[in-house]
Amino acid sequence: MSSDKVAIITGSSRGIGAETAKLFAENGYAVCINYIANEAAAENVKNEILQKGGRCISVQADVSIAADVIRLFETVEAELGYVSALVNNAAVLKKQCSLVEISEERFAEILRVNVMSCFLCCKEAIKRMSTKNGGMGGVIVNVSSGASKSGSPNEYIDYAASKGAVDTLTRGLALEVAAEGIRVNAVRPGLIYTEMHASGGKPDRVDRLKSKIPMQRGGNPKEVAEAIFWLASD
Repeated sequence: MSSDKVAIITGSSRGIGAETAKLFAENGYAVCINYIANEAAAENVKNEILQKGGRCISVQADVSIAADVIRLFETVEAELGYVSALVNNAAVLKKQCSLVEISEERFAEILRVNVMSCFLCCKEAIKRMSTKNGGMGGVIVNVSSGASKSGSPNEYIDYAASKGAVDTLTRGLALEVAAEGIRVNAVRPGLIYTEMHASGGKPDRVDRLKSKIPMQRGGNPKEVAEAIFWLASD
C-alpha cells in the first residue's frame, strides 16, 4: 500500500480520469479529484472513494489558468500532504470536421485546455517535487492520445495536434528532470469507451471502428487507468 502518497488527477470527474482516481485510491493513495464545472460528477467519484475507506478531496480548478493551478496544489498540500504523483488527464474535444471548418477560436481553446493545462501542472509539480528544490521526487503521467500519431484527418486535427504537443512536452521534460527524482511518462489511449466521443458528435465512434482493432473491441477506461497507475508505481 502507498498510504503516504498523494495524487492529483486533473479532469477526473468522469471517464479515464475517474477510473484512475478510483484505482489510485484502491492502492492507498490519497487522491484529489479535479474538475472544472461538473461538481455533481466529481462528488460522486469522491463519495465512492470515501465509502471504500479512501482519502479523497475534490477541488474545482481550471487547470489552463496558472492561478487556479497554484491554488489546486496549495489546497492539496494543505489537506492531503506532499503531492507525489500528478496525472494530467484534463482535455476537451470538439465536433468532428475538416481543418478548414475549424475556427481560430476553437483551435486556440483546444491548445489552451489540452496543452497549457499540462504545461502549467507539470511546472507546479516540478517546483515541489524536484530534489534540486528540496523536494522528495515524484511521478508525472500525461494522458495523450492515439490521435497524436494518426493526426485524426477529417475528424479533429486540432485535438490531434494538441496531443502531439503533449507527447513532445513529455519527452523533453522526462529528460530534463530525470536527475531531479522525477519520472515523466505518457499513455496514448486508442479507441476507448468514454463520454468524450459524444463531445465529438459521434457517441457510437468506438463501435463503428472497433473492427479495425485486432481484438475486435474498444477499450474501457479502467484498462487505461491500470497503465497510468503502473507508470506511477515504483
